[in-house]
Amino acid sequence: MSSMSADADFATYCSELLAPAGQVRSKRMFGGYGLYIDDLFVAIIVGDALYLKADEQSQQRFQEAGSRRFEYTRQGKQQRMGFWTVPDQAMDSPALMRPWMQLAIDAALRARARTRRP
Repeated sequence: MSSMSADADFATYCSELLAPAGQVRSKRMFGGYGLYIDDLFVAIIVGDALYLKADEQSQQRFQEAGSRRFEYTRQGKQQRMGFWTVPDQAMDSPALMRPWMQLAIDAALRARARTRRP
């Protein structure tokens, strides 16, 4: 099995975890995937990790759960994005993922509201 199909399998699994929250769509991006629920950008998959969208109102919940922030190096500088891993047990079932998914949906809705202000 190639790593590409393993990545695709993991993206499918993550989509299934998020499915109770709405219509999930995945899109290839920067060597991973972006996940959308009902056209809200809520998650990214990089390697074997799912990162959910968080903002100043929700990132503390992720920090307290021991989550890791998505970071990468660009032009020699460390870049930090507003996406965090979920607790390991949340990866076990849609029911355990649901509260974390709700945090991501809420953060995405707040981000959308900010960009739509006149």
